[in-house]
This record gives sequence, structure tokens and C-alpha cells, in this order.
Amino acid sequence: MNSGTRPIDEAVAPLIDGVLSKSESDETVDVINPSNGERCLVIPAGTDADVNRAVDSARRAFDEGRWSDAPPSLKKKILHRLADLVEHEAPTLDALDAGEMGKPVGEALFNAKEAAALVRFYAEAVDKSAGDVYASDRNSFVTQRWVPRGLVAAIVPWNFPTFNAALKLAPALAAGNCVVLKPSELSSRSALYLCRLALQAGLPPGVFNVVPGLGGTVGRALGLHPEIDMMTFTGSTNVGKLLLQYAGQSNMKVVMAECGGKSPQIVFDDGVDLDAASESIAQFLLVNQGQICSVGSRLLVQRSIEHTMIERICARVRKVVMGDALDPTTTFGPVASAGQCARVMQYIENAVAEGAQLVAGGRRVLEETGGYFLEPTVFRGVSPIARIAQEEIFGPVLSVIPFDDEAEALRIANGTLYGLAAYVWTADLSRGMRMAKGIRSPVIVNAAAPLGEGAGHGLPWEPAGLSGIGTEGGLAGMESYLRRQPIWINHA
Repeated sequence: MNSGTRPIDEAVAPLIDGVLSKSESDETVDVINPSNGERCLVIPAGTDADVNRAVDSARRAFDEGRWSDAPPSLKKKILHRLADLVEHEAPTLDALDAGEMGKPVGEALFNAKEAAALVRFYAEAVDKSAGDVYASDRNSFVTQRWVPRGLVAAIVPWNFPTFNAALKLAPALAAGNCVVLKPSELSSRSALYLCRLALQAGLPPGVFNVVPGLGGTVGRALGLHPEIDMMTFTGSTNVGKLLLQYAGQSNMKVVMAECGGKSPQIVFDDGVDLDAASESIAQFLLVNQGQICSVGSRLLVQRSIEHTMIERICARVRKVVMGDALDPTTTFGPVASAGQCARVMQYIENAVAEGAQLVAGGRRVLEETGGYFLEPTVFRGVSPIARIAQEEIFGPVLSVIPFDDEAEALRIANGTLYGLAAYVWTADLSRGMRMAKGIRSPVIVNAAAPLGEGAGHGLPWEPAGLSGIGTEGGLAGMESYLRRQPIWINHA
């Protein structure tokens, strides 16, 4: 590491109380580089004993107030140092993620530099959460303050490993909690690297522990552990449901879960710049090979412009530079694993069998590399109730669904069990407002191609339906990691 911490080829093992320790597990898991199909490292499967050690460490740290009782100025200083270190080490963190799960190092969205910016936001949020004083009688004083929940278990997915770890870690720490993080078994090293950077920044040992391993071992043990006060999770809807069950079976711990999505891109023929819309929609589909929960994988397009939109999107997706995720010239890498490759190909084959018209892609390519490369794929003639229009594929597959009028577009947009995000392209402000009010998920209305960062990390996001529960992002997202404590003083 450039910052004087451990080398990146260090063995993957639990990092507890500031020390890398041997896992109690005898079972291991091979991690495969998806760009070439070769094994790049071995990680422990993990055990309950690993989790117990990490939780005990975090509990001691919290009960002793190593972090929760630290002055806000010190918390801010340490989190700012962490942000600086993450930015400095961004090339290494991005390379770790590229080698393990295939996100191209040249892809800027949700990369390590963005993770650093997120940590900076929450460093500044440390002293921005205020309590309340309530009107009462002359003989009492009634107030309410925010207090940390205590021990937070964070389970993060493989698609943006560094960023997703920071997305959980930064607000949890800013709120004064201690954290036990379980990274995906496909992408463990950046989480361990991030933990070492946090220690270097001055975070006390035990405040942030990392336990690598499988979901069925480490994830389950965290979900059922009676000393965990909160679970925060990003991943599939099925696993999110499982964590809710674990919470009910144990201590009724709070669960925040951002789960699957089937987001619509809705394009109206009312003056929208179709070149800009096509470019933006295609580019979003290509980010991280479509492995992003909020990707607009359903293109709802007004029938009069369907042919034009399909033609321009197909032309764009054919321009990708496909190759090794570690190559800076690559714009489109492999999907994350052999299992994910097989899953996406199964959806493609099923769509063809169900009568959808394949107009671009649809094949596995570069098989001679040993990697898991799939062409960006576009279908037209897709029924709104077809599997590829209803289920999260988590790959570069776009379903084109025509509509005739606003009411039909709204009905199709809301016609899934998910509610993570929706994107409306219209030059009519009134129409944009009607669509935003009619769609149940968070909505982005594009009267023109998005150019700036908007509200940036200040924007909270709350999903609907099977896309999850709880608020993430912004100051409201930090408050998810806090508990309201009323204090009523009678002083007559």
C-alpha cells in the first residue's frame, strides 16, 4: 500500500480489534477473477465464532465509549483523514474491485474517489444532527436527543465494493456507532483495505471490524446475533427478507435494507432531445455491465419514437470497448462471476423463447479469455408482464416496451413489485409533475440530459415495495443510524 499499511496481497481473514486474525473456519472459498476465470485468492467461509469475536470487540469498544464518547471535532478530524487516505489510495481500491468482481478501473461512477467524497460528507455531518426541546409546563423540561444505536452489522454487495462499504460505514460512524462489516465473498479485499485505512486515520481498534465469509455463515450469524442493534444491508430482495426474519427470531434489531429494482426509463415524444436521452439511457445500462440495482432496465417509450430510440441505443451499446477490467481502456468488463453469467444468459434465452425480439447482443463473447463477458443486450416487443420486464436480472439487458399515452406509461411503470427508482424524459413540466406524483418510487425527471451532480450526497433515498425499507443518504440517512431518546425532567 502506498500509505504504509499492509500489502494488497495479504491473506483475507477477519480483521478484529485492529488485528488480522485467523478464521475459525476450516472451509475456504475460491475467488475468481471474472476477466480471465482464474483463481485470484482464497477466503475463509467464516463461522459463528468469527462473528462472535468481532461483535465482542465492537461491544467493548462501544461500551467503553472509545468512539461514541469522542468529541465531535475529533470524529470529524478522523473521518476527514479517512477520506483523504481513501482518495489517495483510490487506484489501489479500484484495482482490487476490478480484479475480484470486474468493475472497470476506468468507470468513475461509484468508484473509490466517490467513496472518499461520501466519507467527507458524513465527516461534516457529525455535528449537524440537533435534538428538540418541547413546550411543557412550568414544572418540567422536556427534550429529545439523538443517540447512536450501538452495534451496527453491515452486509454489502459485490457490485461496487468500496463505495458500498463506505455507504454503510460513513453514516454509521458519523452517528457514533461501532460497525461489524461483512463484505461479499466475491470482493473482500477492499473492505479490509478500508478498515486498515480507518485505523491509520486514527479510528480506535474495535470500532470497525471486518469479517469475510459466506452469507450463509457470517451473514446468518450477524442477523441472529443478540448483541447487534441494527442491520444495514444492500443486496437481493430474497436476502433482505431473510434478514428481517433473523431480526424477528433474535432481538428485533432494526433492519435497513436496500434491495432489488426494476426501474423504468420513460421517454415521451414531446420535444425531448432523443440523442441525449438515448445516450444517457444506454450509458447507464453499460455502467458496471448493468450490475446496478437502480439501472433503468425497462425502456418505456412512446410508440411514435420507439424505432428511433431503439436504433440509437443499439448503435451506442455496440461501441463498447470490452476487455479486462484492469485495463484502463476497457469501458465494458465481465459480469462478476460464472454464476451471474449463467443467470443473465438464462434470462436472455427465456426471453427469446417467450417471443421477445432480440435486436442487439444476446451472446456470451471472448470465451477464449476464460472470462465472463456478455454483449449488451436489447429486446423489443417485450410484454410488460414478461419475466425480463418483471424480475431483476442484474446484467446488461434492456427491455423495450412501447406505450401510447401517459396513463398507460404510468400503469406500466408501477406494474412491478419493486420501487427503487424511475426516470422520466419529458419536455413538458406539467407532465413531469404528474408522472412524479403518480409513480410510487423515487423519480428523476429529465427535461434535458443530466449534466451536474444535483444534490450529491445530501439527497436521502427511500425505496418502496420489494426494493427495501429505510432511508439511506443525506442527513436523514445518518439519522437511520440514530435513536431518539426523550428526556423528561420534573423540577418543581
